[in-house]
Amino acid sequence: MTEELTCFKAYDVRGRVPDQLNSDIAYRIGRAYAEYLRPKQVVVGYDIRLSSQELCASLSRGLVEAGADVINIGQCGTEEIYFATSHLNADGGIVVTASHNPADFNGMKFVRESSKPISGDTGLNEIKRLAQENNFVSCKELGAVSFDDTQPAYIEHLLGYVDVPNLRSLKIVCNAGNGGAGQTIDTIEQFLPLEFFKVHHEPDGTFPNGVPNPLLVENRGTTIDAIGLEGADMGIAWDGDFDRCFFFDENGRFIEGYYIVGLLAQSFLEQEPGAKIVHDPRLTWNTIEIAKEFSGEAVLCKTGHAFIKERMRIEDAVYGGEMSAHHYFRDFFYCDSGMVPWLLVAGLMSKTGKKLSELVNERMQAFPASGEINRRIEEPLSLLERIEELYCESCIGVDQTDGLSMEFENWRFNIRMSNTEPLVRLNVESRADEGLMKEKTAELLLLME
Repeated sequence: MTEELTCFKAYDVRGRVPDQLNSDIAYRIGRAYAEYLRPKQVVVGYDIRLSSQELCASLSRGLVEAGADVINIGQCGTEEIYFATSHLNADGGIVVTASHNPADFNGMKFVRESSKPISGDTGLNEIKRLAQENNFVSCKELGAVSFDDTQPAYIEHLLGYVDVPNLRSLKIVCNAGNGGAGQTIDTIEQFLPLEFFKVHHEPDGTFPNGVPNPLLVENRGTTIDAIGLEGADMGIAWDGDFDRCFFFDENGRFIEGYYIVGLLAQSFLEQEPGAKIVHDPRLTWNTIEIAKEFSGEAVLCKTGHAFIKERMRIEDAVYGGEMSAHHYFRDFFYCDSGMVPWLLVAGLMSKTGKKLSELVNERMQAFPASGEINRRIEEPLSLLERIEELYCESCIGVDQTDGLSMEFENWRFNIRMSNTEPLVRLNVESRADEGLMKEKTAELLLLME
């Protein structure tokens, strides 16, 4: 009987080292990936975790012994693998990372040619099966490992999103959370007229200041304090592999990802009226309103990077955004980036002469939102059924693209099961009525308890 590899999740690989993920399993994943995809060239890289280099070496050995050539780009962020795979015209890419998981975890994220995602229903389950069976055909011709520095080309690409000569000399607090973002900031800052104040900047896989996850309220204090201390125009914080980017305004207020989606959607639609914007179902009204206002088309899509990227390709959407701070760009191979968003926001602040608070305040008042609230629920399906039954008489629209979305005249909610954790996630918003939003959030939380 084959051993179950519990590190395989819906979109990627993630597990505790060494019991759920180790060098042997990494080697088998390399063999399985190459056997499934039959790639000629695969780009690999790794994050700042203490186990990442060793796992990347074992993964590479598996790829090479299956006949694939490996291009190692070294320590990097997830988006640098997306970039390098397309830039080098490789057949696939794998980054060893566990993003914002605890220090003793690690994992992998996979793409195929053109940086297309590989998830459960597009090959990951097959890779898991092959890795579990561990019964590989010996390969007559081994691949080879080479090393490439794609960072200069990646930085040049990033600079293409912003009008550098017209940038104001903004003061920006940046918090890498001891993850990988600091390295990119150090490289790009020489090309920009921006002043960076760096917090938890040095990469450190022991995470001495806690796991790099700015969604945790307790992780935001250092960024907020630095904004006040430096009189900064904006604060930015990233998760460990910096594919998500979080914003704070000049007052140190954390800006929910939802309003950044609207802001970026507007900036793209002003340049390209009629373009399509893909968004998730959790919070929607602001994005839909902005798309209408600026002659665009808002396209609803199930939550999750694999779904968003696939839908963006189908629609040829210029931009896609999730309220969880994942931002996707047509010009970035339909992939998510944690560097492009803050460059665009700095560009908007420079172009309009407005503060970040001024760019989002109006939309925050027009569509106040609860932010995502998570609860562990024993029987999530019966909870969703009970809620639908209770609210169905008064609602004017139901959507089950992802979990349960119910719409009323002046408020709406989405409640869904997480794709990656045993949690139920709730989001509530209203039309210009913060009191109503809070009242309905409390009402739904009571049902969830």
